[in-house]
Amino acid sequence: MDTNAQLDLEAPLAIRDTSKRVPVEIAQEILRAIAAIEYGSVEVVVHEGKVMQIECREKIRLSQGGSVRKATKS
Repeated sequence: MDTNAQLDLEAPLAIRDTSKRVPVEIAQEILRAIAAIEYGSVEVVVHEGKVMQIECREKIRLSQGGSVRKATKS
């Protein structure tokens, strides 16, 4: 894969800015983070128009009896 490739993420026409592009590697990291969790959230931190970090918060779902259904990742 071309390491200099850019991914132009689609946005509604009213707010699309074609000058801002996300590198493919960063987009792939965001997608991997989303795919890795079953319950939780992924937060993308942007500073001066650039992705600076990706934060993942995974929730632990418990059954009625208190046993863990989904193990957490460390």
